[in-house]
Amino acid sequence: MDIGKTAAPERSATVPETPDTDYRPSEHEQERQRYRRSRKRRHTWVSTLCTLLGLVVVGAAAVASPGWERVDALFFDGAELRAAFPDLLRGFWLNIQMFLVAEVLILVLGLLIALVRVTRAPGLQPLRLAATVYVDVFRGVPTLLLVFLVGFGLPALELQGTPSEPWILGVIALTLSYTAYVAEVFRAGLNSVHPAQRNAARALGLNERQTLRHVVLPQAVRNVLPPLLNDFIALQKDTALVAVLGPLEALRAAQIKADYDFNYTPYLGAALLFIAVTIPLTRFADRLQRRAAQRTWAGAVR
Repeated sequence: MDIGKTAAPERSATVPETPDTDYRPSEHEQERQRYRRSRKRRHTWVSTLCTLLGLVVVGAAAVASPGWERVDALFFDGAELRAAFPDLLRGFWLNIQMFLVAEVLILVLGLLIALVRVTRAPGLQPLRLAATVYVDVFRGVPTLLLVFLVGFGLPALELQGTPSEPWILGVIALTLSYTAYVAEVFRAGLNSVHPAQRNAARALGLNERQTLRHVVLPQAVRNVLPPLLNDFIALQKDTALVAVLGPLEALRAAQIKADYDFNYTPYLGAALLFIAVTIPLTRFADRLQRRAAQRTWAGAVR
């Protein structure tokens, strides 16, 4: 026997365990599941009945009020709504166009400002200072006041190439206002990415630009997607503020129709159009928030 050599331990082949596909919950677990389902159904019924009861009480109180007949004639005139609806729909299409154009500009500019604010390069200090001043100023100015300042002040400068279309001036004002808010949302998302993610990416050989594009930005955007949607829901509603500049959007069309017929039902029609867009967006934002909370909870459990 060769003393210099030691016998290598025998390696026993391990067979990976296959998951048990015939798993069945115990009777106790099945009873718990039935109890959860019954409790959920009971809570759903109680919530629905309480909501219906509240609506009935509010409706009965409104109908029983002394001025209901006048309110019904001025705000709930079906014939007036049918007559005004085509003009409201055409005006609302302009609201949607303004929203889509402003949304793209806000996303791009907000991300650029957020990147400038989080960078630590010494040579970009003037840009960081300018970005900070921009965010502080335009978050502090009310959006309606900014619409007035841009809509009437920018054409008064008589600069060459200044747009004259009121809806374009309104989009500029909304973009200036909401970019400040969205930039802060993006900055919070960028700061929420743990520094270890950057270090791991650099250790794998990625440069700074590749790390930002493939590692930091995807996580940051995913973290702030729900608040971004909330900002854009508010933006969709605030497109009605451009009505003060004169473009024939939904609110302006409702105002013209109401002033002509001395009936306020067109305002209700314009409100219903905005609700038809904002409610689905709100529910989608709530769903994203629930999913983000579930991911956070699952990561904490692991």
